[in-house]
Amino acid sequence: MAQQPKRYSRMRKLGIMMTGITAVYMGLTAYENQDSLFRTFVMPAMRLLPAETNHNLAVMACKYRIYPASNYMDDSNLQTSFFGRLISNPIGIAAGFDRNGQALNGLKDLGFGFIEIGSVTPMAQRGSPKPRIFRLSEDRAIISRYGSDSDGHQVVMQRLRKVLARNDFKAVVGVNLGSNRSSTTPTRDYVSGVKTFGPLVDYLVVNVTNPKSRGQHSVENKKRLIELLTAVNRARTDLNQRRKVPILLKLSPDMTLDEMKEIASVIALKKCHVDGLVVSNTTSARENLSDSKMASENGGLSGAPLRERSTRLIAQMYDLTKGSIPIIGVGGISSGRDAFEKIEAGASFVQIYTAFVYEGPDLVDRIKEDLSLRISEAGFANIRDAVGSNYKQYLPSK
Repeated sequence: MAQQPKRYSRMRKLGIMMTGITAVYMGLTAYENQDSLFRTFVMPAMRLLPAETNHNLAVMACKYRIYPASNYMDDSNLQTSFFGRLISNPIGIAAGFDRNGQALNGLKDLGFGFIEIGSVTPMAQRGSPKPRIFRLSEDRAIISRYGSDSDGHQVVMQRLRKVLARNDFKAVVGVNLGSNRSSTTPTRDYVSGVKTFGPLVDYLVVNVTNPKSRGQHSVENKKRLIELLTAVNRARTDLNQRRKVPILLKLSPDMTLDEMKEIASVIALKKCHVDGLVVSNTTSARENLSDSKMASENGGLSGAPLRERSTRLIAQMYDLTKGSIPIIGVGGISSGRDAFEKIEAGASFVQIYTAFVYEGPDLVDRIKEDLSLRISEAGFANIRDAVGSNYKQYLPSK
Protein backbone atom coordinates (compact mmCIF):
# COMPACT_ATOMS: atom_id res chain seq x y z
CA MET A 1 0.00 0.00 0.00
CA ALA A 2 2.91 2.35 0.75
CA GLN A 3 4.04 2.16 -2.86
CA GLN A 4 0.71 3.27 -4.32
CA PRO A 5 1.07 7.03 -3.70
CA LYS A 6 4.56 7.02 -5.26
CA ARG A 7 3.30 5.06 -8.28
CA TYR A 8 0.35 7.41 -8.62
CA SER A 9 2.67 10.43 -8.40
CA ARG A 10 4.91 9.06 -11.14
CA MET A 11 1.92 8.32 -13.38
CA ARG A 12 0.52 11.78 -12.74
CA LYS A 13 3.82 13.42 -13.72
CA LEU A 14 4.01 11.29 -16.85
CA GLY A 15 0.44 12.21 -17.72
CA ILE A 16 1.18 15.93 -17.32
CA MET A 17 4.28 15.64 -19.49
CA MET A 18 2.51 13.73 -22.26
CA THR A 19 -0.40 16.18 -22.17
CA GLY A 20 2.08 19.02 -22.56
CA ILE A 21 3.81 17.33 -25.49
CA THR A 22 0.47 16.62 -27.16
CA ALA A 23 -0.64 20.22 -26.73
CA VAL A 24 2.59 21.53 -28.23
CA TYR A 25 2.28 19.13 -31.15
CA MET A 26 -1.34 20.08 -31.87
CA GLY A 27 -0.43 23.75 -31.68
CA LEU A 28 2.46 23.32 -34.09
CA THR A 29 0.48 21.41 -36.68
CA ALA A 30 -2.31 23.99 -36.59
CA TYR A 31 -0.13 27.07 -36.75
CA GLU A 32 1.51 28.20 -39.96
CA ASN A 33 4.26 30.44 -38.57
CA GLN A 34 5.82 27.89 -36.24
CA ASP A 35 8.89 29.91 -35.26
CA SER A 36 6.70 32.81 -34.20
CA LEU A 37 4.51 30.41 -32.25
CA PHE A 38 7.48 29.20 -30.25
CA ARG A 39 8.75 32.69 -29.41
CA THR A 40 5.35 34.19 -28.54
CA PHE A 41 3.50 31.27 -26.97
CA VAL A 42 5.31 27.97 -26.42
CA MET A 43 8.55 29.19 -24.80
CA PRO A 44 6.86 31.68 -22.38
CA ALA A 45 4.38 28.95 -21.41
CA MET A 46 7.14 26.41 -20.80
CA ARG A 47 8.99 28.86 -18.55
CA LEU A 48 6.00 28.73 -16.21
CA LEU A 49 6.84 25.08 -15.54
CA PRO A 50 9.48 23.94 -13.04
CA ALA A 51 12.93 24.20 -14.61
CA GLU A 52 13.60 20.45 -14.78
CA THR A 53 10.13 19.73 -16.20
CA ASN A 54 10.80 22.36 -18.84
CA HIS A 55 14.12 20.74 -19.69
CA ASN A 56 12.62 17.24 -19.89
CA LEU A 57 9.84 18.46 -22.18
CA ALA A 58 12.42 20.06 -24.48
CA VAL A 59 14.36 16.79 -24.69
CA MET A 60 11.14 14.84 -25.34
CA ALA A 61 10.14 17.31 -28.06
CA CYS A 62 13.47 16.66 -29.78
CA LYS A 63 13.25 12.92 -29.20
CA TYR A 64 9.85 12.68 -30.89
CA ARG A 65 10.76 15.35 -33.47
CA ILE A 66 7.93 17.65 -32.47
CA TYR A 67 9.96 20.79 -33.09
CA PRO A 68 9.72 21.96 -36.72
CA ALA A 69 12.75 20.96 -38.78
CA SER A 70 14.93 23.84 -39.93
CA ASN A 71 14.73 24.89 -43.58
CA TYR A 72 17.67 27.27 -43.27
CA MET A 73 20.44 26.73 -45.84
CA ASP A 74 23.79 27.30 -44.18
CA ASP A 75 25.98 29.85 -45.95
CA SER A 76 29.20 28.46 -47.43
CA ASN A 77 31.27 30.78 -45.22
CA LEU A 78 30.16 28.73 -42.18
CA GLN A 79 31.39 25.44 -43.63
CA THR A 80 34.43 24.07 -41.85
CA SER A 81 36.34 20.91 -40.96
CA PHE A 82 35.59 19.40 -37.57
CA PHE A 83 38.51 17.10 -36.71
CA GLY A 84 38.43 15.61 -40.19
CA ARG A 85 34.68 15.72 -40.73
CA LEU A 86 33.15 18.41 -42.94
CA ILE A 87 30.31 20.25 -41.21
CA SER A 88 28.02 22.91 -42.67
CA ASN A 89 28.26 25.21 -39.64
CA PRO A 90 30.26 25.47 -36.40
CA ILE A 91 27.28 25.63 -33.99
CA GLY A 92 26.87 22.64 -31.67
CA ILE A 93 24.62 21.70 -28.79
CA ALA A 94 26.61 21.37 -25.57
CA ALA A 95 26.68 18.37 -23.27
CA GLY A 96 24.07 18.54 -20.54
CA PHE A 97 21.03 19.04 -22.73
CA ASP A 98 20.73 15.48 -24.06
CA ARG A 99 22.57 13.55 -21.39
CA ASN A 100 21.61 10.07 -22.58
CA GLY A 101 21.47 10.29 -26.36
CA GLN A 102 17.69 10.27 -26.65
CA ALA A 103 17.19 13.28 -28.91
CA LEU A 104 19.76 12.99 -31.70
CA ASN A 105 17.32 13.01 -34.60
CA GLY A 106 15.43 16.04 -33.37
CA LEU A 107 18.63 17.98 -32.66
CA LYS A 108 19.90 17.16 -36.15
CA ASP A 109 16.63 18.52 -37.57
CA LEU A 110 17.22 21.88 -35.88
CA GLY A 111 20.37 22.55 -37.91
CA PHE A 112 23.18 22.01 -35.42
CA GLY A 113 26.57 21.42 -37.01
CA PHE A 114 27.46 18.85 -34.34
CA ILE A 115 25.86 17.25 -31.30
CA GLU A 116 27.44 16.39 -27.95
CA ILE A 117 25.68 14.15 -25.45
CA GLY A 118 26.49 13.31 -21.84
CA SER A 119 28.12 13.23 -19.46
CA VAL A 120 27.82 9.45 -19.66
CA THR A 121 29.16 7.34 -16.79
CA PRO A 122 30.13 3.63 -16.98
CA MET A 123 27.39 2.47 -14.64
CA ALA A 124 23.91 3.93 -14.57
CA GLN A 125 23.47 6.34 -11.69
CA ARG A 126 20.86 8.71 -10.39
CA GLY A 127 21.72 12.34 -10.13
CA SER A 128 21.42 14.65 -7.17
CA PRO A 129 18.14 14.95 -5.22
CA LYS A 130 15.52 17.30 -6.66
CA PRO A 131 15.20 20.21 -7.05
CA ARG A 132 18.51 20.39 -8.90
CA ILE A 133 17.90 22.96 -11.67
CA PHE A 134 17.22 26.60 -10.89
CA ARG A 135 16.19 29.20 -13.45
CA LEU A 136 17.51 32.76 -13.07
CA SER A 137 15.28 34.38 -15.66
CA GLU A 138 16.42 37.99 -15.15
CA ASP A 139 20.01 36.89 -15.68
CA ARG A 140 19.22 34.49 -18.55
CA ALA A 141 21.04 31.85 -16.56
CA ILE A 142 20.64 28.43 -14.99
CA ILE A 143 22.17 26.87 -11.90
CA SER A 144 22.27 23.08 -12.09
CA ARG A 145 23.55 20.30 -9.89
CA TYR A 146 22.37 17.24 -11.78
CA GLY A 147 25.22 15.10 -10.49
CA SER A 148 25.75 13.18 -13.75
CA ASP A 149 22.32 11.59 -14.04
CA SER A 150 23.22 8.83 -16.50
CA ASP A 151 21.78 5.68 -18.08
CA GLY A 152 25.29 4.19 -18.23
CA HIS A 153 27.64 3.19 -21.04
CA GLN A 154 25.88 0.11 -22.34
CA VAL A 155 22.37 1.58 -22.57
CA VAL A 156 23.59 4.78 -24.23
CA MET A 157 25.90 2.86 -26.57
CA GLN A 158 23.05 0.67 -27.82
CA ARG A 159 20.89 3.76 -28.26
CA LEU A 160 23.59 5.52 -30.29
CA ARG A 161 24.36 2.45 -32.37
CA LYS A 162 20.74 2.22 -33.47
CA VAL A 163 20.56 5.88 -34.55
CA LEU A 164 23.98 6.08 -36.18
CA ALA A 165 23.30 2.97 -38.26
CA ARG A 166 20.47 4.71 -40.10
CA ASN A 167 21.24 5.84 -43.65
CA ASP A 168 19.34 9.10 -43.18
CA PHE A 169 21.35 10.17 -40.12
CA LYS A 170 24.29 12.31 -41.23
CA ALA A 171 25.48 14.27 -38.22
CA VAL A 172 28.66 14.60 -36.18
CA VAL A 173 28.13 13.16 -32.69
CA GLY A 174 30.41 13.31 -29.66
CA VAL A 175 30.16 11.81 -26.19
CA ASN A 176 31.15 13.65 -23.02
CA LEU A 177 32.66 11.09 -20.64
CA GLY A 178 32.22 11.18 -16.88
CA SER A 179 33.07 9.01 -13.88
CA ASN A 180 30.71 7.44 -11.39
CA ARG A 181 30.41 9.12 -7.99
CA SER A 182 31.09 5.81 -6.27
CA SER A 183 34.15 5.03 -8.37
CA THR A 184 37.47 4.59 -6.58
CA THR A 185 39.33 4.48 -9.92
CA PRO A 186 38.04 7.40 -12.04
CA THR A 187 40.75 6.92 -14.66
CA ARG A 188 39.36 3.45 -15.39
CA ASP A 189 35.95 5.02 -15.92
CA TYR A 190 37.30 7.29 -18.66
CA VAL A 191 39.26 4.43 -20.23
CA SER A 192 36.04 2.41 -20.28
CA GLY A 193 34.35 5.31 -22.06
CA VAL A 194 37.06 5.42 -24.72
CA LYS A 195 36.75 1.66 -25.31
CA THR A 196 32.94 1.77 -25.43
CA PHE A 197 32.33 4.86 -27.55
CA GLY A 198 35.63 5.31 -29.40
CA PRO A 199 34.73 2.94 -32.25
CA LEU A 200 31.27 4.46 -32.59
CA VAL A 201 31.27 8.27 -32.41
CA ASP A 202 33.09 11.19 -34.01
CA TYR A 203 34.79 12.58 -30.90
CA LEU A 204 35.10 12.15 -27.14
CA VAL A 205 35.32 14.73 -24.37
CA VAL A 206 37.14 14.01 -21.14
CA ASN A 207 35.13 15.95 -18.59
CA VAL A 208 37.07 16.17 -15.35
CA THR A 209 35.92 19.54 -14.02
CA ASN A 210 32.29 19.35 -13.10
CA PRO A 211 31.18 21.94 -10.50
CA LYS A 212 27.66 20.46 -10.52
CA SER A 213 28.90 17.49 -8.49
CA ARG A 214 30.90 17.43 -5.32
CA GLY A 215 33.66 14.99 -4.55
CA GLN A 216 34.92 14.43 -8.09
CA HIS A 217 38.62 14.85 -8.70
CA SER A 218 39.92 18.13 -10.06
CA VAL A 219 41.75 19.00 -13.25
CA GLU A 220 44.04 21.25 -11.20
CA ASN A 221 45.83 18.15 -9.90
CA LYS A 222 48.64 17.95 -12.46
CA LYS A 223 49.82 14.46 -11.56
CA ARG A 224 46.32 13.04 -11.83
CA LEU A 225 45.71 14.81 -15.14
CA ILE A 226 48.92 13.32 -16.60
CA GLU A 227 47.87 9.87 -15.42
CA LEU A 228 44.39 10.30 -16.89
CA LEU A 229 45.42 11.63 -20.30
CA THR A 230 48.17 9.02 -20.62
CA ALA A 231 45.64 6.28 -19.92
CA VAL A 232 42.99 7.53 -22.36
CA ASN A 233 45.60 7.97 -25.11
CA ARG A 234 46.80 4.43 -24.55
CA ALA A 235 43.21 3.16 -24.64
CA ARG A 236 42.60 4.98 -27.91
CA THR A 237 45.74 3.43 -29.44
CA ASP A 238 44.61 -0.02 -28.29
CA LEU A 239 41.40 0.38 -30.28
CA ASN A 240 43.58 -0.21 -33.35
CA GLN A 241 41.35 1.85 -35.63
CA ARG A 242 42.42 3.33 -38.95
CA ARG A 243 41.06 6.69 -37.77
CA LYS A 244 41.86 7.67 -34.20
CA VAL A 245 38.83 9.14 -32.49
CA PRO A 246 39.62 12.74 -31.46
CA ILE A 247 39.86 13.29 -27.70
CA LEU A 248 39.07 16.72 -26.25
CA LEU A 249 39.59 18.05 -22.72
CA LYS A 250 36.92 20.19 -21.07
CA LEU A 251 38.15 22.99 -18.80
CA SER A 252 36.72 24.88 -15.86
CA PRO A 253 36.24 28.66 -16.19
CA ASP A 254 37.37 29.08 -12.60
CA MET A 255 41.04 28.26 -13.18
CA THR A 256 43.86 30.61 -12.30
CA LEU A 257 46.47 31.61 -14.88
CA ASP A 258 49.00 29.28 -13.24
CA GLU A 259 46.55 26.39 -13.56
CA MET A 260 46.00 27.22 -17.24
CA LYS A 261 49.76 27.19 -17.79
CA GLU A 262 49.99 23.79 -16.11
CA ILE A 263 47.32 22.39 -18.40
CA ALA A 264 49.05 23.83 -21.46
CA SER A 265 52.32 22.19 -20.36
CA VAL A 266 50.63 18.82 -19.74
CA ILE A 267 48.82 18.61 -23.09
CA ALA A 268 52.08 19.54 -24.83
CA LEU A 269 53.47 16.17 -23.69
CA LYS A 270 53.22 13.53 -26.41
CA LYS A 271 51.74 10.94 -24.05
CA CYS A 272 49.09 13.44 -22.89
CA HIS A 273 48.11 14.75 -26.32
CA VAL A 274 44.56 16.04 -26.81
CA ASP A 275 43.07 16.98 -30.15
CA GLY A 276 41.06 19.89 -28.81
CA LEU A 277 39.77 21.81 -25.81
CA VAL A 278 36.22 22.61 -24.71
CA VAL A 279 36.21 26.01 -23.02
CA SER A 280 34.43 26.13 -20.70
CA ASN A 281 32.28 24.25 -18.23
CA THR A 282 29.86 25.91 -15.82
CA THR A 283 31.18 28.19 -13.08
CA SER A 284 30.87 28.22 -9.31
CA ALA A 285 31.23 32.03 -9.34
CA ARG A 286 28.17 34.17 -8.59
CA GLU A 287 29.19 37.66 -9.73
CA ASN A 288 26.75 40.33 -10.93
CA LEU A 289 23.56 38.29 -10.57
CA SER A 290 20.19 40.00 -10.16
CA ASP A 291 18.52 37.05 -8.46
CA SER A 292 20.38 36.95 -5.14
CA LYS A 293 18.06 34.29 -3.68
CA MET A 294 18.71 31.76 -6.45
CA ALA A 295 22.40 32.70 -6.50
CA SER A 296 22.81 31.01 -3.12
CA GLU A 297 21.99 27.60 -4.61
CA ASN A 298 24.89 25.19 -5.01
CA GLY A 299 25.76 24.05 -8.51
CA GLY A 300 27.25 25.20 -11.77
CA LEU A 301 26.11 28.49 -13.28
CA SER A 302 25.61 28.66 -17.05
CA GLY A 303 24.19 31.26 -19.38
CA ALA A 304 24.73 34.95 -20.04
CA PRO A 305 26.74 35.74 -16.85
CA LEU A 306 29.40 33.25 -17.99
CA ARG A 307 29.96 34.84 -21.43
CA GLU A 308 32.83 37.22 -20.69
CA ARG A 309 34.60 34.79 -18.34
CA SER A 310 34.57 31.95 -20.88
CA THR A 311 35.63 34.24 -23.75
CA ARG A 312 38.59 35.44 -21.68
CA LEU A 313 39.60 31.83 -20.95
CA ILE A 314 39.36 30.95 -24.66
CA ALA A 315 41.74 33.80 -25.51
CA GLN A 316 44.14 32.77 -22.75
CA MET A 317 44.25 29.11 -23.82
CA TYR A 318 44.58 30.14 -27.47
CA ASP A 319 47.54 32.31 -26.44
CA LEU A 320 49.16 29.65 -24.22
CA THR A 321 48.86 26.96 -26.92
CA LYS A 322 49.87 29.39 -29.71
CA GLY A 323 46.66 28.57 -31.54
CA SER A 324 47.83 25.00 -32.17
CA ILE A 325 44.86 23.21 -30.56
CA PRO A 326 41.28 23.69 -31.82
CA ILE A 327 38.91 25.08 -29.20
CA ILE A 328 35.17 24.61 -28.82
CA GLY A 329 33.91 27.80 -27.16
CA VAL A 330 30.92 27.52 -24.86
CA GLY A 331 29.40 29.82 -22.26
CA GLY A 332 26.74 32.51 -22.59
CA ILE A 333 26.21 32.37 -26.36
CA SER A 334 22.77 33.64 -27.38
CA SER A 335 23.45 35.48 -30.65
CA GLY A 336 25.67 35.61 -33.70
CA ARG A 337 27.57 38.44 -32.02
CA ASP A 338 28.35 36.22 -29.01
CA ALA A 339 29.45 33.38 -31.30
CA PHE A 340 31.69 35.69 -33.36
CA GLU A 341 33.25 37.02 -30.15
CA LYS A 342 34.23 33.47 -29.15
CA ILE A 343 35.67 32.81 -32.63
CA GLU A 344 37.67 36.05 -32.64
CA ALA A 345 39.04 35.03 -29.23
CA GLY A 346 40.31 31.72 -30.59
CA ALA A 347 37.42 29.22 -30.81
CA SER A 348 37.10 27.21 -34.01
CA PHE A 349 33.60 26.02 -33.04
CA VAL A 350 30.97 27.03 -30.48
CA GLN A 351 28.24 25.34 -28.46
CA ILE A 352 24.99 26.59 -26.99
CA TYR A 353 22.77 25.25 -24.24
CA THR A 354 21.18 27.68 -21.77
CA ALA A 355 20.03 30.20 -24.41
CA PHE A 356 18.55 27.31 -26.40
CA VAL A 357 16.46 26.33 -23.37
CA TYR A 358 15.30 29.94 -22.89
CA GLU A 359 14.65 30.92 -26.50
CA GLY A 360 13.66 27.76 -28.32
CA PRO A 361 14.68 25.93 -31.48
CA ASP A 362 14.78 28.83 -33.95
CA LEU A 363 17.72 30.29 -32.02
CA VAL A 364 20.06 27.99 -33.97
CA ASP A 365 19.10 29.51 -37.32
CA ARG A 366 19.19 33.05 -35.96
CA ILE A 367 22.73 32.58 -34.66
CA LYS A 368 23.89 31.08 -37.96
CA GLU A 369 22.37 33.86 -40.04
CA ASP A 370 23.84 36.60 -37.86
CA LEU A 371 27.24 34.89 -37.63
CA SER A 372 27.47 34.47 -41.40
CA LEU A 373 26.72 38.17 -41.90
CA ARG A 374 29.34 39.21 -39.33
CA ILE A 375 32.00 37.05 -40.97
CA SER A 376 31.32 38.69 -44.32
CA GLU A 377 31.22 42.21 -42.87
CA ALA A 378 34.57 41.61 -41.15
CA GLY A 379 36.09 40.76 -44.52
CA PHE A 380 36.63 37.04 -43.97
CA ALA A 381 35.87 34.54 -46.74
CA ASN A 382 35.29 31.71 -44.28
CA ILE A 383 34.91 31.21 -40.56
CA ARG A 384 38.31 29.49 -40.42
CA ASP A 385 39.95 32.80 -41.31
CA ALA A 386 38.33 34.53 -38.31
CA VAL A 387 39.57 32.08 -35.65
CA GLY A 388 41.79 33.92 -33.17
CA SER A 389 41.88 37.00 -35.38
CA ASN A 390 41.42 39.34 -32.43
CA TYR A 391 42.31 37.19 -29.42
CA LYS A 392 44.55 39.82 -27.81
CA GLN A 393 41.51 42.08 -27.32
CA TYR A 394 40.01 39.49 -24.95
CA LEU A 395 43.12 38.82 -22.86
CA PRO A 396 43.01 40.28 -19.33
CA SER A 397 44.97 43.49 -18.95
CA LYS A 398 48.33 42.99 -17.26
